[in-house]
Amino acid sequence: MQKIKIGLIGVGQIGKMHLDQYQQIPAVEVAAVCDVHAEEAKRVAAAYGIPRVYTDFRELLRQEDLVAVDVCLHNNLHQPVTSAALEAGKHVYCEKPIAGSYKDGLKMVEDAERCGRMLHIQLAKLYDAETWAAKQLIDAGKLGKLYHARSTGFRRRGRPFVDGYGTAAFTRKETAGGGAIYDMGVYHISRMLYLLGNPEVKRVSGHTYQEMAMDEARRNLSGFNVEEMGAGFVRFAGGVTLDIIESWALHLGGLEGSAIAGSEGGVRFSGAVSESAPNAFSYHTTIADLDMDCRVDLEQALLRHRRLS
Repeated sequence: MQKIKIGLIGVGQIGKMHLDQYQQIPAVEVAAVCDVHAEEAKRVAAAYGIPRVYTDFRELLRQEDLVAVDVCLHNNLHQPVTSAALEAGKHVYCEKPIAGSYKDGLKMVEDAERCGRMLHIQLAKLYDAETWAAKQLIDAGKLGKLYHARSTGFRRRGRPFVDGYGTAAFTRKETAGGGAIYDMGVYHISRMLYLLGNPEVKRVSGHTYQEMAMDEARRNLSGFNVEEMGAGFVRFAGGVTLDIIESWALHLGGLEGSAIAGSEGGVRFSGAVSESAPNAFSYHTTIADLDMDCRVDLEQALLRHRRLS
């Protein structure tokens, strides 16, 4: 088997997670890494057996045997690096969110189309068992006419850096573009849009918040100027609606998981009822005038699906 060679740009926390996953894909070889921190790039390359190390991504893009690059940088760096990679003839796999702004994200899509290269954004929840199960139910007509969805994500107190996890770059508009919505919300919102059939957006309203107390020394070190919570409401063509709440920090014991409501049934996705007790994916309908709340054995369903496909 001839391996597909890729280069990884950014060997920080997320980059290392990607490298761990690539080691489980026999058809892929990470042939080069790049990071502005030269010593860390060398250390990571040695740890993962990667032959080429760069500190300038433009030099990595000149490596002819690379078919694709994986961009694991802060949000506002996604567009310039991705666009340069596409121009260099590389396919691109980029961490979420697509970019730090709509304008940058649109340019990435347009550049991919113009250059005839593939661009994919890491939105893992589009591919998980719950999304697959919900699509099975929707396609089988078991939800009927879809009319409302809810997108939620919850952390009780898990703001990057100030609450002890991640770096300060997550908390600054100049590097991240946004906070909880950009970091976590894109996972849940993208799932809802996909399952609703990507309807045309007619109107969006919302608000962002940064209200909870935080350690002042860490606030000053971080330059924390993004939202810790965001809420919104979306109207789509055809009357379908979506409400959104996403929190890095919120004085509640939990939020119900995301959900989709239809005329014949509904689905609820797992979400933190409490941080120690997540609820499970469920299907809700009425049969023989009986209201049914059903749990789904996703493990067995996926096993059968894989055997038959």
